[in-house]
Amino acid sequence: MIVFPNAKINLGLQVVGKRPDGYHNIETVFYPIPLTDALEIEEREGNTDSLTVHGIVIDAMAEDNLVIKAVKALRHKYDFPFLTIELIKHIPSGAGLGGGSSNASFMLKLVRDRFALPIDDLQLAEIALSLGADCP
Repeated sequence: MIVFPNAKINLGLQVVGKRPDGYHNIETVFYPIPLTDALEIEEREGNTDSLTVHGIVIDAMAEDNLVIKAVKALRHKYDFPFLTIELIKHIPSGAGLGGGSSNASFMLKLVRDRFALPIDDLQLAEIALSLGADCP
């Protein structure tokens, strides 16, 4: 399965507080723009997930990527096959366009839908919030 997480811009971004986990609570209006990454998953044998990133280079370890963190967050509560994950980055990192957050949110929905996990949108939003304030 493949999805295309979109970039967004923040209109009127305001940081309103810091959470105990180190992330910040924000107030903003997100506006989607026509720039996307591509995110694909396939089931794999074994007992680990695999992430390969193409396109824009991300200077981070795979386990620090929000896509992997999203999968791990779902694995804490749900059982589903291990994944081969391909991420094609077009959204620049650190540019305020929400690429990482969008990728994480799309990954949560992608896994839920692909494996018919018994989780509603509100529960999914709670998991997304644990990944970052703008993920839900």
